[in-house]
Amino acid sequence: MTQFVLVAGAWLGSWAWRDVEPGLRAAGHGVHPLTLSGLADRQEAAAGQQTHVQDIVDAVERPDLRDVVLVGHSYAGIPVGQAAERIGDRLARVVFVDSDVPADGESFVSGRPDGQAGVEAAIAAHGGCWPPPAAADCADQGLTEEQLARFLDGSTPHPGATLIEPAVLARPLGLLPATYIKCLLDRPEPSPEVAELLTGERWRLVTMDTGHWPMFSQPAELARILLEAAGTDARR
Repeated sequence: MTQFVLVAGAWLGSWAWRDVEPGLRAAGHGVHPLTLSGLADRQEAAAGQQTHVQDIVDAVERPDLRDVVLVGHSYAGIPVGQAAERIGDRLARVVFVDSDVPADGESFVSGRPDGQAGVEAAIAAHGGCWPPPAAADCADQGLTEEQLARFLDGSTPHPGATLIEPAVLARPLGLLPATYIKCLLDRPEPSPEVAELLTGERWRLVTMDTGHWPMFSQPAELARILLEAAGTDARR
């Protein structure tokens, strides 16, 4: 039995995976959606980026999960990538869903020079948190009105420290067995950093014809791809 640990990106919690979970459970696997500290039902918890890394490690180690597929969406790819190397042989595969990836010594904002000033200004203006997007920010991402409303209604401010603190990696990210899911409506090509990782033997690319939040727009297809990624790793 594969154990899927699902971590959504900025502003989101475990609730975001509601429509993905049934497809994974129906295939007989364990499913563990995670809310990171400072978000959703855990808004009162203080959080830095390493807090989020530890949240993920604890979600694996405390229940003694094995054959783990760590799934990180968007921002969550940064703590998931760090947690993946810390859980040792419990890890089967990492799946990055249209996500950022960690680089040692770099932060979420330092990895986006075109938007760093805007994110930092928004954090400073909103009490140390990055405010959720407006509906206009989510246009052309393949979301129905109902899906968009659920996303926006459930979103909570994201703790700013997690976006500014640097990642800590002990070894190259390319050594991890990984699948990268690129959502084509967001941007048609992976970032240069991801493209470089995909040249390695242990990384694979899968594309989805949808926007940046496939757990809302195409949950059944996302579940299918996650199952395929886990199966691919099991055959290696």
